Amino acid sequence: MTFKDNSAQEVDEKLAALITNSNAIRAVASAVEGTIGPKGLDIMLVDRFGEVTITNDGVTILKQMDVNHPAAKMLINIAKAQQEEVGDGTTTATIMAGTMVSEGVNQILKGVPVARVIEGVKYGVKKAREILSANIIPVRDINDPALKNIALIAGREHEDIAELVTKAAKLIGEEKLREKNFKLKDIVMSRAGADNEVFMGIIIDKEKMNKQMPDEINDVKVLLIDDALEPEEIAPEALRTEAGFTRYLELKQEFKENLKKIMDLNINLILVDKNVSDEAEELLTDAGIIVLERVSRKDLERVSEHTGARIIKRMGLKKPAQEIQNYIGRADKVYEDEKLEQIRIVGGKGKPMATILVGAATEEIVGERERIARDAASSLQAAVLFGMVPGGGAVEMAISRELEKEKDKMKSMASYGVECVCAALKRPLAQIVYNAGFNPLEKMEEVNFTQSEKKQLLHRNQL
Repeated sequence: MTFKDNSAQEVDEKLAALITNSNAIRAVASAVEGTIGPKGLDIMLVDRFGEVTITNDGVTILKQMDVNHPAAKMLINIAKAQQEEVGDGTTTATIMAGTMVSEGVNQILKGVPVARVIEGVKYGVKKAREILSANIIPVRDINDPALKNIALIAGREHEDIAELVTKAAKLIGEEKLREKNFKLKDIVMSRAGADNEVFMGIIIDKEKMNKQMPDEINDVKVLLIDDALEPEEIAPEALRTEAGFTRYLELKQEFKENLKKIMDLNINLILVDKNVSDEAEELLTDAGIIVLERVSRKDLERVSEHTGARIIKRMGLKKPAQEIQNYIGRADKVYEDEKLEQIRIVGGKGKPMATILVGAATEEIVGERERIARDAASSLQAAVLFGMVPGGGAVEMAISRELEKEKDKMKSMASYGVECVCAALKRPLAQIVYNAGFNPLEKMEEVNFTQSEKKQLLHRNQL
């Protein structure tokens, strides 16, 4: 029995699954390859609910694809892993992985044993990483002018975004950028109608509970409650009994005493994870306290880090006032941006934190502006952490040329696997050139010749 692929080539049935997997991977890669490079096009995505996303961000496109094929899902997971580890380069990783698989299948169809192809691919990837590591250019310091260029290229040549990201990196400092769990992209947010801005502080995307609460407070004392700010509940059945009703009154009185402790401690900003009772809202409003309810756990942790506050549970409010004092955080100022419906906390006494606020003209492009800024921030931080190399497919071309020399030295059929890696390394530049409207073969040859000439010239000067 035989299987016929798209090129009408008949192969043994045992290779049918291999070809099907390759075709699925190729289909996924083709969905993003038109977006790479400065002339790459945006793609408009419409989900089942009619929500529109306009982007040329590879991982965003792949995440929104409705894919069931296991091989295609593996490719999408490669892009997600790239995004998680580096924060950019997902399209390049997808294109290279897709090309490597396609070329590997072609070699197998020519009669090269699968094991030899895999052996060669593993060897080629290992060698490529060694060559890449040897050509890394370290960043001198946070003021290295190359960092802005990196942000500009990763930010798709948006000058304003490159300026914002570079300024934020300098505000935070190199030590913070090198922290294991800190990601510069996490401080980026975008809003329609906002002005581009970088400031030392954090934004909580919430409004205060009512308009009677203050618009601005200086010398802030912060309390973070990872719970509801309301009396403990009593089961409805218990309320029907005298003991239950007595307990209900006790809990209400206890809650009032807890609120009084908060006011006596001069706390003037309270962030609550869940609901705030009407009684608490009224009392705290009269006391001139800003209260935010239904604040996410992530935002509570950010405020905790910036202000030095410790997150407390509702039961913790029963502690003596002296103990609650240890949970209070501090900041210079908190105020409401009525236009953007946000609360800003600046001058926290905990760890310094910055926010990059990216403006957008309309709601439709808010998400894309934020993705662009996140890519720029991720690339800049990666350069600080690991160094930099020439982009635009140039370094991949140089590595492929070195790999081809290694391949020529090999005596086994594993060299065909190395050839797959070489093809994958050439593919990003070829696609960038094609998207720009030029002939890939012609331009790649020019790049190859120029790189070889400059390397020879450098070698002669060293001698």
